[in-house]
Amino acid sequence: MIVSVGTPKMPGLAEAIQDYEARAGHYFRFETLDVRSERITRGSDEGRIVQKESDALLEAVPAGMEIIAIDQRGVPWSSEELAGYLETLAVQSLPGVAFLIGGPLGLSDSLRCTAKKIISLSSFTLPHEMARLVLAEQLYRAGTIRRGEPYHKSG
Repeated sequence: MIVSVGTPKMPGLAEAIQDYEARAGHYFRFETLDVRSERITRGSDEGRIVQKESDALLEAVPAGMEIIAIDQRGVPWSSEELAGYLETLAVQSLPGVAFLIGGPLGLSDSLRCTAKKIISLSSFTLPHEMARLVLAEQLYRAGTIRRGEPYHKSG
């Protein structure tokens, strides 16, 4: 499950996100949920906005799901590590995982403390829509790795 702040709107990018999320759905019981993004204006209390969006992300996660925060300051994982992690969850018959992606201002400290793991998709700062695309593609790739399909080329 991907829970993200805001609905992807950028032409081309929104379609690519939808495509990779549909592909990932062939390998996993997969769903997405978008929570409302808060309006940012000059003089906005950015800390309040981040906290409100982070609270909405956490509230959207079904009980029992493992929470993974997507954050630039997190630990980088390889595609193989992600595939292995998802395989471990499946073998343990856990309810699943919710990957949380914040809005333009990121995630709150309290959400990061709540998360089971914090992973980074890149050392670059990515726009939140781009982070969602990268994550969706990596989930699709993890599915192909788990099944030994030729999409993933290592090395």
